[in-house]
Amino acid sequence: MDVVSEVSEQVSAPSTPPPSAGTSTRTATLLAVTAGALSACGGGGAGDPGQAPANRPAEPAGPVDKPASANEAARFLTQATLGYSRAELDALVRAGSYGDWLNAQFAQPRSQSCYDWLVAKGYDNAANINNTQGLDNAIWRKLIASPDALRQRVVLALSELCVVSVLGINASWRQFAVASYLDILDANAFGNYRQLLGQISLSPAMGYYLTFRGNVKANPAKGSEPDENYARELMQLFTIGLVQLGPDGSVQSNGGKPVETYKQADVSGLARVFTGWDLDTAGLASPYPPEVMRRPMAQVASRYESGSKTFLGVTVAAGASASDSLKTALDTLFNHPNLPVFVGRQMIQRLVTSNPSPAYVARVAAAFANNGAGVRGDMQALLKAILLDPEARDARLAATPSYGKLREPVVRFLNWARAYGATSASDAWAIGDLSDPATRLGQSPMRSPSVFNFFRPGYVPPNTTLSDQGLTAPELQITNEVSVAGYVNYMQQVIGNSLKGDLRADYATLMPLAGNSAALLAEINQVLAAGALSAATLGQIQAAVDSVAPTAANAQQNRIFIALTLVMASPEFIAQK
Repeated sequence: MDVVSEVSEQVSAPSTPPPSAGTSTRTATLLAVTAGALSACGGGGAGDPGQAPANRPAEPAGPVDKPASANEAARFLTQATLGYSRAELDALVRAGSYGDWLNAQFAQPRSQSCYDWLVAKGYDNAANINNTQGLDNAIWRKLIASPDALRQRVVLALSELCVVSVLGINASWRQFAVASYLDILDANAFGNYRQLLGQISLSPAMGYYLTFRGNVKANPAKGSEPDENYARELMQLFTIGLVQLGPDGSVQSNGGKPVETYKQADVSGLARVFTGWDLDTAGLASPYPPEVMRRPMAQVASRYESGSKTFLGVTVAAGASASDSLKTALDTLFNHPNLPVFVGRQMIQRLVTSNPSPAYVARVAAAFANNGAGVRGDMQALLKAILLDPEARDARLAATPSYGKLREPVVRFLNWARAYGATSASDAWAIGDLSDPATRLGQSPMRSPSVFNFFRPGYVPPNTTLSDQGLTAPELQITNEVSVAGYVNYMQQVIGNSLKGDLRADYATLMPLAGNSAALLAEINQVLAAGALSAATLGQIQAAVDSVAPTAANAQQNRIFIALTLVMASPEFIAQK
């Protein structure tokens, strides 16, 4: 059984979403049925992020660089972007080369940073020093409106791998701290992972979030030790994981037990590296302006542990500077054999499929370990390896039950927004926090409930056919009856251009098709779902669209609203294949 079937069959239906204005009773009924089908089981824990599932797709065909059809081009853009328009899809079909498209994306300049936008909009006013005003606005503007589509997809993926959440930052100007952190991800999305590690390790946002800002060396007289939070999560979540992995992601064992990557002594030793780092306030008067959250943290010598530090078989000699100690620590983690496979597999999960084959993982890890020119950690090589791999591009494989992933709620919303050119007339991007699962998406960028992201990479829905087959489904960890109903209700609002009157989509490409339900759905199916909806599903939705007569008042708009809402509520859309 695949994710589509699992989503369709595993739980009872949630409460019926209320119909919006102009929506027929028949449409409201279908909404309830579709929402019920979408409900997925929640609960349960997380498996090991490196654990390879037992159920595998067949071996793929050879490499593919040219789309065989518009649907195949659309499937590529589904993996590589947060949403694409009809014009963008047509452009890729005409160009006919995935590799050329990737190179063009790599060459695109970065758009205005989140930090600079906050300043330009006046959020650096002293009244905002102790709130998060402007943060959500800046994030949504960037994810929806930035022309660098691949970069934004990668930024979102990295934000869920190297997690910082505004919910865990207790500091002044925390909106600027998180905005600056996102700008680091944005700047390094096509760069090198080693440089990214260096910059996030000195980021004030990370320093506050994982509590090593102001970290002090051990004090034997008081029995105190340095804070170990960042040292632990840097290893466990951002670089090497908990267990030793083979080149293909398989867990290495000894005596039937997984081999651990590090011990508590390694955590304690590494924590000594992250002492003495604090905000760089040089030349700034208190109360400090937002600029302090943009500067890399600086050293306070009296708090730094200058003695020797041993971790992962490496010893930093006593007397080594804080900068040299940090370099040694990050180089050690970066060159660990686990890093390419640990990071590579999770990036595959974020972009392509939850259960990549060992061979796919091995090919991606190899490209990340060496880009062909002896460079390790090249993000462009990683992305090309993921998106151009035969397992990503083979349509035959995409149709197999174990292939694909659930689109997380934020991605579904962004798919719609980017497909139909959603804009903010005021440039305020007043979308807000979408974390509430009952009334919104149940997910909002940079608002993860913990450093473990919104969902674990190894999450297996308990008591399901997926778990019987050893398949992970990370996004199902935040999918339940409440979130399904909340998502459908919320998308009804935004699709109908009724979100605070600020965010509005452009349905110019759909208006000429509104009178022909089959043509309308064919267009939406290709642009939103890469042609994934079955004839049966399209037939159900078409019946609902046709329940509004083309001659009725506001018929064009209402038929478009119904079609879009039901396509986005269908399991075949939500399960990205």
